[in-house]
Amino acid sequence: MSLIDSSVKFFQDSGLAIYPSILIMAIGLAIAVERYIFLKRAGSENRKLWSQLLPLLQGGRLKDVHQAASSSDAAVGKIVANGLQRMQSPGRREDIDAAMEEGMMEIVPRLEKRTHYIATFANVITLVGLLGTIIGLIKGFTAVSQVNPAEKAELLSASISIAMNNTAFALTVAIPFLLIHAFLQARTSEIVDGLEAAKISFLNVTQRLKAEAGMATPTTR
Repeated sequence: MSLIDSSVKFFQDSGLAIYPSILIMAIGLAIAVERYIFLKRAGSENRKLWSQLLPLLQGGRLKDVHQAASSSDAAVGKIVANGLQRMQSPGRREDIDAAMEEGMMEIVPRLEKRTHYIATFANVITLVGLLGTIIGLIKGFTAVSQVNPAEKAELLSASISIAMNNTAFALTVAIPFLLIHAFLQARTSEIVDGLEAAKISFLNVTQRLKAEAGMATPTTR
């Protein structure tokens, strides 16, 4: 029997209770794929833009930095643009840091969006599989009590198949979902850590530029 035939027979033997689990699996996979593509693109765009901004920043070309950051959709561009905007008016390092942190507060929820649903679906599909198991057992015991002894074995076997298949399918989906959720959370944390590192580098470089500009300005008594 081929894998396709075995899969078809598995779902046929699982009864109607398997369909909610299939729906949950489909939605969870769609979210996982969308989040993976989004996070991968976000990380790539941030690294690419920061590699362009850092040399300009170190060279003191703040106008070019602001233009490149403002014209990009990357998260690091928004944070840098917020910091440069705050630098237009006098302020301490903490003020610039607060402005960049405000940008982070807008970005992080977009990075974490919908990821928590995957862990929720893992828990829900486990409960749905348990419900399918209970339904199968109830169906089996009810059928056994109402049929002839010759038919009891066949009906009980079919009911146990419904019960066990639902449990097996739910666990087969729930375990990878939990692993996928952990993976996506790790990717999100990696991007956030990269943004934090870029923010600190920006603050350090701009403070150094300010100090150098202050030393270059002659003082009068």
